[in-house]
Amino acid sequence: MPPDIWLSRINWSEDGLIPVIAQEVESGTVLMVAWMNREALKLTVEKGEAVYWSRSRKKLWHKGEESGHIQKIKDIFLDCDEDVLLLIVEQIGGIACHTGRHSCFFQKLEGNSWISNALVIKDPDKIYNK
Repeated sequence: MPPDIWLSRINWSEDGLIPVIAQEVESGTVLMVAWMNREALKLTVEKGEAVYWSRSRKKLWHKGEESGHIQKIKDIFLDCDEDVLLLIVEQIGGIACHTGRHSCFFQKLEGNSWISNALVIKDPDKIYNK
């Protein structure tokens, strides 16, 4: 049996991608949602760190390659329809969001307005040296 046969079990989208949820191992907090293609998932497994596919940049993206906020993989789960991945990760540096927050999910709907419910841990300009 070919060593990468496990990749064939996944129901990849027409464009060869699968949505990925990253959840923090310690707190259970959902940190972010991203995308992977076959190569990104294979690299994630090989490196033990999250590697995603950037749809906007159309290239592989090793999470934390610029910021240092890598995601160390603890477990990987495939959902029942085999079309969504859940990564259980250790978030290095405590920041998963490019806005400098712990999680990308910091905008809460209150009435008819989106309210930020999380403080910026670190100024993004200081993270990305722009």
